[in-house]
Amino acid sequence: MASITVGVLALQGAFYEHIQLLKKAVSEQSFTAQWEFIEVRTPQELDRCDALILPGGESTTISLVAARSNLLEPLRDFVKVHRKPTWGTCAGLILLAESANRTKKGGQELIGGLDVRVNRNHFGRQTESFEAPLDLPFLGPTEQSFPAVFIRAPVVEKILPHQQGIQVDETRRDETVVAPSKQPQDQAAKAAMADGVEVLASLPGRAAKLAAAGTRIDADKETGDIVAVKQGNVFGTSFHPELTGDARIHSWWLRQVEESVRKRNGI
Repeated sequence: MASITVGVLALQGAFYEHIQLLKKAVSEQSFTAQWEFIEVRTPQELDRCDALILPGGESTTISLVAARSNLLEPLRDFVKVHRKPTWGTCAGLILLAESANRTKKGGQELIGGLDVRVNRNHFGRQTESFEAPLDLPFLGPTEQSFPAVFIRAPVVEKILPHQQGIQVDETRRDETVVAPSKQPQDQAAKAAMADGVEVLASLPGRAAKLAAAGTRIDADKETGDIVAVKQGNVFGTSFHPELTGDARIHSWWLRQVEESVRKRNGI
């Protein structure tokens, strides 16, 4: 297989840390592909990418800078029209959601790609950040728990029905922003799409503890502390693997990228 270029959106946030862990993952594991990791700040740099990471940071700031850099629509095309492999961490997960609440209209724009509603800053202020061991079965049955770092973290509040278009019901909710509709246009993109969202990890009991402590969580019966989801080749985590020094999720994701590129190229 030829070289695969993975970009990390470098407008704000922990993009440098992601690149360092991607390099560590390649140094620790054996891959078929040759890898190039680049920082992405322009549409031209995005065009070079076979896959993309949206890092943790401030989702509102990232979306504003992306819009001013003429990157917002190219990012939506990358994720939703071409369905290239994309991973969002924390703020990146918010940007990849089709719906985000606790958000004033006009203050945040979304890319979309994951049929979920996220609850922004679910765990409170930055001073209430924490680390928790997470069981991540998708990494393999013998793996140890992952040291997940949560900093003003969102959670997936609800798995939404897959829509061929905009999430109409979500547009009727107060303080909720919804991603614009864009559909995959070629067969490879459609093949990389999945109708349903797969829950890959959750943080058991956290919502109940917050509710008991009097924290408003604004949840319905479908909610839970879902902190990792995947829909086709779009992946999102509430937490920050890039801040741990543990490259296991990056290694796993690169293998997903490798497989996706192989299928897209008919190899």
